[in-house]
Amino acid sequence: MISPVTCFHLSETLLDVIPTNISSSKVVFVCIGTDRSTGDSLGPLVGSFLKKKGYRNVIGTINNLVHAKNLNEKLREVPLNKKVIVIDSMLGKVDSIGKFYVLDGGLKPGAGVGKELDAVGDYSITGVVNVGGFLSQQVLQYTELSLVLKMAEEMTEAIEKRFPIPEWLKTSNEMNWRITS
Repeated sequence: MISPVTCFHLSETLLDVIPTNISSSKVVFVCIGTDRSTGDSLGPLVGSFLKKKGYRNVIGTINNLVHAKNLNEKLREVPLNKKVIVIDSMLGKVDSIGKFYVLDGGLKPGAGVGKELDAVGDYSITGVVNVGGFLSQQVLQYTELSLVLKMAEEMTEAIEKRFPIPEWLKTSNEMNWRITS
């Protein structure tokens, strides 16, 4: 069983799990979630923070959500030659709240609330925002926003350390993929 990591070890874990030959220009971050549930907003918040910092290879922000109903459509925007890193929130054990999991492999979005979707992504980064189990949908709804914001900032910072943006990508208007929002 893979153990969750704290924010202090997240960037190191990203380096351990995702091969170093995979740079920021070779990935697309797919940030899953919704703005209608505090606990489920982690992915879109990370996507928005990454966009604000200059990352263009992001699908899923607070203003352009990726969720169960549009997931397959949004995944069609990912070029075939890019690795997909899925970012999502999850429910877990009490002692895991505020911690992160990094996996070599995708994840099944919505599994914690009973949705049966196919696994997506080549790698995944999840944050445990609350306790899983009974009434999962309501638990997500009433998750503390301050915790989710803090975790989104920590995840963004770790991604910046592991996947720094090359200068040409910060300034270039030319894209080799169709991600615009």
